[in-house]
Amino acid sequence: MCLFVKTAIIKLDRMKLRRKPKMTLKYFFEKNFNNEQLWKSKIENIELLVELVNLIRPKNPKTDALVDLSELINLLQENQNYREGLMVCINAHLEKKKFNKILSDAGILQDANFFFEVRKRIFAKLIPEQPEKDTLQFILNQIFFVNTDPIWIKKIPQEQIFELFSLLQFRSVYESDEDNSSFNELIFAMEVLTYRICGSAMETDVIRMVPEYENLESPFIAFQRELLLMNERIIESSEKSINEDDLGYKQLIILHKQCVDYIETAFKNSSKFGISLHVNQSLLRIRQQLQRLKALLPLLIQGNNEEAKRNTISLSYKLIKYNCDKNNIQKLVNESTQLLSYEITQHTANTGEHYITNDRKEYYKMFYSAAGGGFIVGILCIIKLLLGKVHTSGFGHIFLYSMNYSIGFIIIYILGFTLATKQPAMTASALVRALQEGFKHKSQDKKNYKYKEFAVFFARVFRSQFIAFVGNVMIAFPVSLLGIWLIDQAFHVNIAKEKWPTLIYDLNPIYSAAIFHAAIAGVFLFLSGIIAGSIANRDKHNHIYYRIQEHPLLKLSLGKKWTKKLASLYEKKWAGIISNFWFGVFMGSTVFIGIFFGLNIDIRHITFASGNFAMALYGADFYVTEWMFFWSILGIGIIGLVNFMVSFSLSLGLAFRSRNIPLLELRQVARAIFRYFLSKPSHFFFPPKNNTP
Repeated sequence: MCLFVKTAIIKLDRMKLRRKPKMTLKYFFEKNFNNEQLWKSKIENIELLVELVNLIRPKNPKTDALVDLSELINLLQENQNYREGLMVCINAHLEKKKFNKILSDAGILQDANFFFEVRKRIFAKLIPEQPEKDTLQFILNQIFFVNTDPIWIKKIPQEQIFELFSLLQFRSVYESDEDNSSFNELIFAMEVLTYRICGSAMETDVIRMVPEYENLESPFIAFQRELLLMNERIIESSEKSINEDDLGYKQLIILHKQCVDYIETAFKNSSKFGISLHVNQSLLRIRQQLQRLKALLPLLIQGNNEEAKRNTISLSYKLIKYNCDKNNIQKLVNESTQLLSYEITQHTANTGEHYITNDRKEYYKMFYSAAGGGFIVGILCIIKLLLGKVHTSGFGHIFLYSMNYSIGFIIIYILGFTLATKQPAMTASALVRALQEGFKHKSQDKKNYKYKEFAVFFARVFRSQFIAFVGNVMIAFPVSLLGIWLIDQAFHVNIAKEKWPTLIYDLNPIYSAAIFHAAIAGVFLFLSGIIAGSIANRDKHNHIYYRIQEHPLLKLSLGKKWTKKLASLYEKKWAGIISNFWFGVFMGSTVFIGIFFGLNIDIRHITFASGNFAMALYGADFYVTEWMFFWSILGIGIIGLVNFMVSFSLSLGLAFRSRNIPLLELRQVARAIFRYFLSKPSHFFFPPKNNTP
């Protein structure tokens, strides 16, 4: 037994001896840069530098306040072999490496096609692009391959960076006179950027966005001309640099500001002329290229040795950052969609203001408008029930249901009636615009003022939604009930006799998927608002209204006056008609799409729910249990609430995003609304008598 124990102990000791020591900075240098100079056999292998950076890279780069390199610096200071070996190793990999493409391409849109750019970046995320090994991009791809690398590198104290720069005897970008020097790479990248900017800025669609510059010389051409002249002067000079007092450099800064103003004017004009995704991407690409030039221009100024060193370090950091961000999908989507979402929500905000009541007169007007919508929906409920009895294919039912909904919604829209829960997608944008306007007023108490104003505005929106609910439900129920009774009296057929258990069950919020289906309807309500804004923006950009107004054939056949009226009618109604059409298609096709894919998906809308409840009661000859009645009434209320919450939340998020307001503001907004509700709860349901908040 003792012999067995002794043998086991000996084996454990041997295993410990054979166990690989934990890799540390000290062990890394002892292993590779000792007297045996193991690093020389690995000099062609980039993994040596990869391993070193992995040891330095912190585990939590986003949360760590500071990244300390004092251990690395001490090791290099105390051991000459470490310092000289690492210096030779780094120079072997970095010397004469091309990097101009990182400056001119990385992180900048390469195509005006948004979806192509997204696909390209997704593919690059999965299988990263690996350029030729004679480029710096290949080195950076291998060493700094983590997206958070620029974050922790920025957290290294500046004095430690300067110390490493001196210890490893790095040269500044201005020291070499060779054709492929780092400084020439920098200049070449700037020239490439300038050529691309000029080419994009001369596109017809871009020029059309800025009519203010129509009779003026393009600032882009002037900037290109000035940059080329200055680069020639720099290359021909012995110092290979300029100072900040150089007149050519000052002129470049002025022209660069003019180019930026040009692009910002184009973006601002999108509210007048609309904007397409292609033009938005073209403008965004020019903006990114101008931002890149702005970051590179100061590097042309060398100054003293300290400034040269500082510029070299700054350029190194930029190269790492640009290369790490080159496949950033989130940034691409955020930048590409912000302006378009703004233009879409701007349209919905203008439309949404019509759905917000101010005084009692408008409040009751909204009720009558909603009553009209409820009347139409009551008829649609009966028609849908009848269409369900038609013997046709699933596609046939999709078509019939979709047309029933679409035609009904279009009629409601054209007649000026209101469909409850259709407004939140519109009113959310108006709410956010009100919040944005609140930032501009009452500078002394700006914070409290803007939230208070938003809360008051929200109360107006909520009571407008409330009375719309009431108007829809109160009329849809009796209209459906009356309609099914008239059919029974005329044809002696109770069309809901077989269907009523299903109609009742679908309203139950506990045993059915009514809440989930109500949420789906809320998503469709949101999408219909997006469609309306998108159509309006597209037509504005393509000058559709003006084209109709000046159409020679229409003016000849209808006359100038009626052609103008037709154009005006198209401008006011077309986006809403298309939006309501597609909302109807969504509503009518959902259940059959669910059947096709084996999914339990359907739609529940409060107004249709009230109409279906009326038909269910008649189908059951009003013999329903008290619990059936209770759950149905409760279900209708919950369906309406979910419709509102989902569509409103999605629209509110998009509106916040389009106006670049952080979502954290929602916390303060919610508090302000809650405080206002506690102080004046009646204002959320009924307008105040004196019309004051």
